[in-house]
Amino acid sequence: MKDVSLQIFYISNENSVTQRGSFPLRGKTKEVVAYEWFRKIKKEMPFGAELEKVSADGDDITEKVMEIEKAQLG
Repeated sequence: MKDVSLQIFYISNENSVTQRGSFPLRGKTKEVVAYEWFRKIKKEMPFGAELEKVSADGDDITEKVMEIEKAQLG
């Protein structure tokens, strides 16, 4: 099973935060896996979270993740 190494940079309660992790793709794209992880992070933050940057295996996928988030909210 293929894994993706993710780094998520976000702002919560006026603080810059970075989280890293390795996740199995399980047939999903790295963008979807990153979006699902960020959605989980947002639920855990009492003040919410604003996405700044997403990196997958060193590639910047921020725009793709934001597009998924926008589609889900719209």
